[in-house]
Amino acid sequence: MPPLSQPQAPVWWVAVALLGLITGSFLNAVIHRLPRGISLLNPRRSFCPGCGKSIPWHENLPLVSWILLRGRCAGCAAPIGVRYLLVEFLTAALYCTVWWRFGLPLAPVFWIFVSLLVAATFIDFDHLIIPDEVTLGGTVAGLLCAAFFPSLLGQDAWWLGFCWSLAGAAGGYFLLWGVVELGKKAFGKRMFRFEEGETLEIADGVAGLELVLGEHRTVLAEFFHRETDRIEAVCEGLEIDGEFRPQGCLSIGPGSLVHEGGEWLLAELADAMPVRARVSEVVIPREAMGFGDVKFLACIGAFLGWQGVLFSLFAGSVIGAVIGVLCMAATRGRSGGRIPFGPYLALGALIWMLAGPELVDAYFRRMHGG
Repeated sequence: MPPLSQPQAPVWWVAVALLGLITGSFLNAVIHRLPRGISLLNPRRSFCPGCGKSIPWHENLPLVSWILLRGRCAGCAAPIGVRYLLVEFLTAALYCTVWWRFGLPLAPVFWIFVSLLVAATFIDFDHLIIPDEVTLGGTVAGLLCAAFFPSLLGQDAWWLGFCWSLAGAAGGYFLLWGVVELGKKAFGKRMFRFEEGETLEIADGVAGLELVLGEHRTVLAEFFHRETDRIEAVCEGLEIDGEFRPQGCLSIGPGSLVHEGGEWLLAELADAMPVRARVSEVVIPREAMGFGDVKFLACIGAFLGWQGVLFSLFAGSVIGAVIGVLCMAATRGRSGGRIPFGPYLALGALIWMLAGPELVDAYFRRMHGG
């Protein structure tokens, strides 16, 4: 699909690159603030995460300031991650690529889209979440863009563009929602058995109550993605609120702890410390992926339609699987922890946006010997 209109003067390319750099600088603030619940408007100026110093404009120039300051805060000399440089450069490169590929009037629409992809990718890498401001806000943006620019989805009437966008968003949401539900039924629990018993504790941590199982500590809230999620354990004995309770079944949910007729609210466990049990078996709930990914695919569908949804999910799964296998091979199977899926969905969406239909056509022509 050739660009509809693309001014060729070098000044346009410079302007697009500068716009990408400035947007990338803003996205760095989004990536840092949204997951931490910090307003994008207060404080209005960027600040050093280390010392909290407000950063003046001349120390906040995209790319240039990071290089001149050698990746350190001018106030406290704390290191500023190379991610800030990468986000600014990547956003500028994507803006220029979109300008080259689409021109006017669609380039501004896809600039919005790639900005959402960049924000979602780096937040998911850092925090294993994709905030609703990105996913749900992005879905609304996609619906509006499709209504104002129906050619985004190959339509010529605003209501057709909107309906195709809505169908793409709904298809993306319910498709991945179905995958998550099936994954929950098939792989939604992980069981640990300890022949000689193991110590399980609930302890105070920096981010709230933590579950301590042997040498492993995990924030308790991370186990509960749904109200029905429970940590189940067979106890040889439980110590709570200074009282020792005999063998029985222990159940820990999002809001309470239950053991053989006794129940304690998690919010009040500080008064019941220590909470310590000797367990022979523990069943821990888990998710194949988070619901942020489900809403993120809805956002992708709002911009790219149902075909983009299918391609993004397939390509993201393949890319994620290949990278996962390579990481396991590089670490000899020691690579653990949850792997974010959002970045791979974003990469799949980016491939579809730039060349997906052509790749699919070339594949089928090759399959049919054309």
